[in-house]
Amino acid sequence: MTQQTLEVIPTTTKKAKPDPHALGFGKYFTDHMLMIDYHTDKGWFRPRIVPYEPLTLDPAAMVFHYGQTVFEGLKAYVGDDGTVRLFRPEENMQRLNRSNDRLSIPPLDEEAVLSYLKELVTIEKDWIPTADGTSLYIRPFVISTEANLSVAPSQTYTFMVILSPVGSYYPEGMNPVSIFVEDHYTRAAPGGTGSAKTAGNYSAAYKAQDRATAHKRSQVLWLDGLEKKYIEEVGSMNVFFKIDGEIHTPAINGTILEGVTRKSVIQLLESWNMPVHERRISLEEIRAAHQIGTLEEVFGTGTAAVISPVGLLQYMDEELTINNYETGATAQKLYDTITGIQTGRIEDPFGWTVQL
Repeated sequence: MTQQTLEVIPTTTKKAKPDPHALGFGKYFTDHMLMIDYHTDKGWFRPRIVPYEPLTLDPAAMVFHYGQTVFEGLKAYVGDDGTVRLFRPEENMQRLNRSNDRLSIPPLDEEAVLSYLKELVTIEKDWIPTADGTSLYIRPFVISTEANLSVAPSQTYTFMVILSPVGSYYPEGMNPVSIFVEDHYTRAAPGGTGSAKTAGNYSAAYKAQDRATAHKRSQVLWLDGLEKKYIEEVGSMNVFFKIDGEIHTPAINGTILEGVTRKSVIQLLESWNMPVHERRISLEEIRAAHQIGTLEEVFGTGTAAVISPVGLLQYMDEELTINNYETGATAQKLYDTITGIQTGRIEDPFGWTVQL
């Protein structure tokens, strides 16, 4: 796929904007969406921005039966200067293609897709909320559309981007959340699809999330699929531990998602001369650090929440309270710095933001 002429079909009926102080996450959608089709005979073709509307798919479309689909998530922000900014969107395009490869979906032209995405956000810039902690969530995704029940990669696909004005992912905001350590269900195993953003990874986690909810916990902390011994990631975030003044996070190993915010946090910490260790971390090590008082902070990182402090870990009947259930200084500094860069309130020394 090379750069093609982008067709724009404006909507004739614009929606009312939602209350910016009651957005929630992923409840409202803008007036337009981006679509690109694929056929094995044509490659990716006909990029277009069209009015947001329901899709018409054949009941035999392969996405319904075999789950051949991937997605991404990034955000657009409006700064105090009125400038619209994206945060490291090229990283999301690269990860989208890594997910495509794992799910046997043909790759997209990252540069072309990013240019179309920018045009969509520009058209919808009036939908970007400006209240503190809000943003425009951007959801690119690919679905397999061939009407065929053969167990094989589809011959046709549709790539789409939809936009949603959002508030905080967690109702708690930047206040600490409680996490349930999952000791029964498995999110991913070596050789599986754990490193891809594909739909089945998330629906397969619902049972574990039900267990967390039953224990009145916000999210699940996954352990490795082989031994149920090593920490992997939280349901919607990568996870970091501050132990005795140094930062530790599970290494990328093929079973966890390579987060864009995770990568940014590591770069920030290293620029602050804080030691960061990407390695295998056992749950027993975390319990031991908590027992002797060296577990200083735990926090999650992700596009949706940015930084989410963890105030409590529950493992079976054991509860580990972290930092007196208060937001730690490192988590707060990371949140303030990343959101400051995203909105243009502070300097971007890394060149992470793209201005529209």
